[in-house]
Amino acid sequence: MFEQLKRMLSRVEADYADLRYELKTETKISFDARELSLMTSNTTDGYALRVLKGGGLASVSFTRASDAEKAIRTAEQNAALMGGRIEAPVRFAKVEPIQDAYHPQLDIDPRLVSIDEKLELLRRYHEIPLQQRQVATCATNYLDLARDRYFASTEGAEIREDLVTTRILGTITSQDGAQTQTARTGCGGSDGFARVKHREAEFEEKTALALKLLKATPVKAGSYRVILNQRLAGVFTHEAFGHFSEADLIEDSPTLRARMRLGAKLGSDILNIRDDPTRLHQLGHYKYDDEGAPARPTQLMKDGALVGRLHSRRTAAAFGEPLSGHSIAEDFRFAPIIRMGCTYIEPGLLSFEELLAQLGDGLYLVNSIGGETTGENFTFGAQYGYEVKAGKLGGMLRDINISGNLYATLKNINAVGNDLQFGEAGACGKGQLNLRSCNGAPHVLIDRVVVGGV
Repeated sequence: MFEQLKRMLSRVEADYADLRYELKTETKISFDARELSLMTSNTTDGYALRVLKGGGLASVSFTRASDAEKAIRTAEQNAALMGGRIEAPVRFAKVEPIQDAYHPQLDIDPRLVSIDEKLELLRRYHEIPLQQRQVATCATNYLDLARDRYFASTEGAEIREDLVTTRILGTITSQDGAQTQTARTGCGGSDGFARVKHREAEFEEKTALALKLLKATPVKAGSYRVILNQRLAGVFTHEAFGHFSEADLIEDSPTLRARMRLGAKLGSDILNIRDDPTRLHQLGHYKYDDEGAPARPTQLMKDGALVGRLHSRRTAAAFGEPLSGHSIAEDFRFAPIIRMGCTYIEPGLLSFEELLAQLGDGLYLVNSIGGETTGENFTFGAQYGYEVKAGKLGGMLRDINISGNLYATLKNINAVGNDLQFGEAGACGKGQLNLRSCNGAPHVLIDRVVVGGV
């Protein structure tokens, strides 16, 4: 394959070019209520070409090798046109051209598992909540996706990497009269099919949760001291802070660039945030990005100060900052954009029991059920929570939303737990879908959080 890619690149007349070829295999299975609603398996392949010429950068995707010549000429013309119409010519940060093949260790490759076995596994999980009388409906979805990716560049890079993702998601809806409640579950990762096996307990626990929520008390609106569990704190870190660490999202905003300048004190002294795609077995793991740059751990926040950000080769050169290896494409149909890999709050020293004691009176909020950010303001839903009195967990609460200002909230983080956990079934929809965007956190205690409720 590399010989073919190099032959194609040899016909490009430009300052720089790179070419990705991917063989993409995908299996999807879905149950909705008591019906099998989807079962499909397919294989596709294609190419993504990028050309840098005269200060302009253009990309073209194509699916047939016979279309390479047309794609090359189109990319060259588009790059030249763009170069003549932009104020600042595109430059790439230097990267050492690498020749490597990386196949991460998989505990059972899902491509070697029959679709019958995948179907029966999903059916078994799906039937767990349906055994309960008060479960009105549920939906369960299986996905495995593999990108066998080849990358070559005119600088001499030749990199092959296997990117394999497996996950199962479930939504369980309970009902008591006119009232309904929903619990969500998910498991998966980038280390093989074994990750989604033997997860019956997960579905049993979330089924029990959906039933308990019917009897939970709606939270009272107000300002509270709160502890966020690992999943909710991780989602907050990804959505409210992580995207502002992506250079392409702030580069055209003078206000954001001033606010997110390196060295700015944005959080409390105990807050440290990092992105590290090199963490083995985590959902966000990869060795090289889609520009052929090595992934590296990047410290984003240290002792509350912003000390780094995520870059592509283009933005690293434009900002004059170190290249991080965070330029990722959904697949061969897309040019890469800056994406988080494995973003997380680093653990502190306190146990969960010590955090509860320090909290005293407040709320313990658990898991995320979606949310949105608007500039520096955010709103997130918590799946459920508990009232905390004198450091002891009380009754279950539901219908919880939290909102606030990112920068005020970062400075209000009062304590950080020692129990770091990573999400198993993340995804990010920034521009393109990234199934492998992972986040994590320990428990964190935050002062003065606005909670919406009754």
